[in-house]
Amino acid sequence: MKRFTVFCLALGCITGLYAQTKEIDPAYSKFEQLGTALPTPNNYRSASGAPGPQYWQQRADYDIKAELDDNNRRITGAETITYYNNSPDELGYLWLQLDQNLFDKESNTLKTQTGTLNNSVSFNAMSFVTRSQFDGGFKITAVKDKSGNKLTHIINKTMMRVNLPQPLRPGQKFIFSVEWNYNINDMQKIRGRSGYEFFPADGNCTYTIAQWFPRMAVYDDVWGWQHKQFLGQGEFALTFGNYKVALTVPDDHIVGATGNLMNEKQVLTSTQIQRLKEAETAKNPVVIVNQQEATEAEKKKSTGKKTWIFQAENVRDFAWCSSRRYIWDAKLCDVEGAKVWAMSYYPKEGNPLWGQYSTRAVEHTLKSYSKRTVAYPYPKAISVHWIGNGGGMEYPMICFNGGRPEADGTYSAQTKYGMIGVIIHEVGHNFFPMIVNSDERQWSWMDEGLNSFCQYLAEQEWERGYPSWNGEPYQIVSYMRSSKETLVPIMTNSEQVLQFGPNAYDKPATALNILRETVIGRELFDIAFKEYATRWAFKHPHPADFFRSMEDATGVDLDWFWRGWFYGIDPVEVSLEDVNYYKINSQNPDVEKPLAKADADSKPKTISQQRNAEEIKKTLVDDNPELNDFYNSYNPYQITPEDKAQFDSYYKNLTPEEKKLIESGLHFYTLKLKNNGGLISPVIVKMEFEDGTEKIETYPAEIWRLNSKEISKVIFTDKPVKQFTLDPYLQTADIDTENNYFPRKPEASRFQLFKQQGNRPKNPMQQAQKASGQQK
Repeated sequence: MKRFTVFCLALGCITGLYAQTKEIDPAYSKFEQLGTALPTPNNYRSASGAPGPQYWQQRADYDIKAELDDNNRRITGAETITYYNNSPDELGYLWLQLDQNLFDKESNTLKTQTGTLNNSVSFNAMSFVTRSQFDGGFKITAVKDKSGNKLTHIINKTMMRVNLPQPLRPGQKFIFSVEWNYNINDMQKIRGRSGYEFFPADGNCTYTIAQWFPRMAVYDDVWGWQHKQFLGQGEFALTFGNYKVALTVPDDHIVGATGNLMNEKQVLTSTQIQRLKEAETAKNPVVIVNQQEATEAEKKKSTGKKTWIFQAENVRDFAWCSSRRYIWDAKLCDVEGAKVWAMSYYPKEGNPLWGQYSTRAVEHTLKSYSKRTVAYPYPKAISVHWIGNGGGMEYPMICFNGGRPEADGTYSAQTKYGMIGVIIHEVGHNFFPMIVNSDERQWSWMDEGLNSFCQYLAEQEWERGYPSWNGEPYQIVSYMRSSKETLVPIMTNSEQVLQFGPNAYDKPATALNILRETVIGRELFDIAFKEYATRWAFKHPHPADFFRSMEDATGVDLDWFWRGWFYGIDPVEVSLEDVNYYKINSQNPDVEKPLAKADADSKPKTISQQRNAEEIKKTLVDDNPELNDFYNSYNPYQITPEDKAQFDSYYKNLTPEEKKLIESGLHFYTLKLKNNGGLISPVIVKMEFEDGTEKIETYPAEIWRLNSKEISKVIFTDKPVKQFTLDPYLQTADIDTENNYFPRKPEASRFQLFKQQGNRPKNPMQQAQKASGQQK
């Protein structure tokens, strides 16, 4: 402990405690406004982050007829598109997305795939051979205007340009048709976002069909035509519109799709219709097609056909599933006062997990997300089981999700929570980007990151202690520790993102959690996040719209946060380098001199001093007392009349407030902090006092505004602190917590001794059943 003196200057009373001795950091640009990094606000997109008074967007309506050839695993279709030019621009041509061309033998995706070979290579790693032999991609057989006249068109990989006979002026619409067919990919051999899974035991398939028709590209005020090539990682930018879709499939198939089923009586049995009626008021999901019925259909394989007709309004896409193997369950839910169907389609291989959890997870997601964003506007949401334990894929009102138990019906906790989590995530995509319609081809984080953040919140509302795989700051630490050569900013185009999962999902989700918990606060953050969703529901937001909306609705300057977390790759790594302890020197000799003596007496004797006391029996002065003078008898700790007189004179001139401060007994600490990581962050300090109590102080990130590398912070307490800890509740994603303590203390860990043996079991449920003799 050190003691300091409080003094006055003629020009005013100062302490000098908060002045930084370091030179002002030229890296203050970490707090510089984003400025020209964001597009200039205009009448289309305002400075507040809201759509401007002249905001516009295009619209495309579709009338589609398609047939699934189950024998040849092929789709043939024809569509009529009505395209509305709501822009102020005259358009001489239109661009369509041909996403199935990802599987074309001349695909740029295949040609640009990189890799290497070793002495041992898995079959999965050789899938590029199978892919190169697959006859994939759209076969466009006709492009015509509404009168049946051919339209010239050019196919450029995954995009198609359709030339218009005359320019399409603002306010006009253009009607044209496209006919096509394509071979459906086997998802067990050729991975993709849709396709079929073949079940050898009964010779049937389940089909999850998406990116299956030529779709209009987005034309907007920011990019013009969004016709960036689809290479497989960057997902989709799509235009809202209305859909009428007629799907012809084998008549024993069950079909789930975007939109309302318009011909229920023609495609469903009376029993299925009755069960749907029961599901309207049931507390739990009702099975519409049960496992026994699905198993019987697997055996018979009808050769007849049925056409299912669906209609959907104001959606950006359309997807569907079809199989005779499907079990189907449903429940009509109340979501923010609206009646919404939650449904699941799955083969028997998905049970018991799917029957127990899928539809309940759909319902839970709709309620959780609606509370935090916008009320779910569509009539239903569907979860469809797809291949094995794969991830998932999302479309309006329907999504495809992995998660499959073992053949004996047992499953690990990882499988269970992974399945529930992926369903929450993919159903959640109805909100981002199916409603808040961001451009996934450019910015994956705007849908994956925002959705992963909401997924984390929904998971925690599902079950206390739910093992979420992202959202918590500590979970991003290993990624943030990565070599900088492997890191890219969140604001990287989707096709160029390295470590796609952490960068597009985990890091932005973590950033939002830090904003909510530490930077802004839950209440204000939730208001702002809902404001953003409300502003941009059924519109096309870009990053600047999100950044500006969050600042506008919270009144918090967050440019430093966006700059660090979204435009940078630095990690948080703050070290508590040192702590100096002070008390005020009262200048009262009755107090200060005894303290000084006690301090001197408490200092340890050096080893030389200890040995000298033993070995040196007499000194020269001991033998020659005439060498003594004043200082040999002087006691610096003796209180003299002069000391008292000097203090009395000093004390009389103090104000009552100054006397109170001197006599306060406060404890002062100077914390020396170093920003080793570079990413600006709030500083959270936990103080553990000697009496066993504790206190948390949070200092905003602006504490670094004059020096982003090293700072000192003076704090005072009314009782002594025995331990200081930075970020005690892991709020900031600090990548090194060992230097967060003062005094330092080691972080305990444990190691295990083992003998070489086979892998330990990962399915405790299965092991328990074996032990009890209950395994099937």
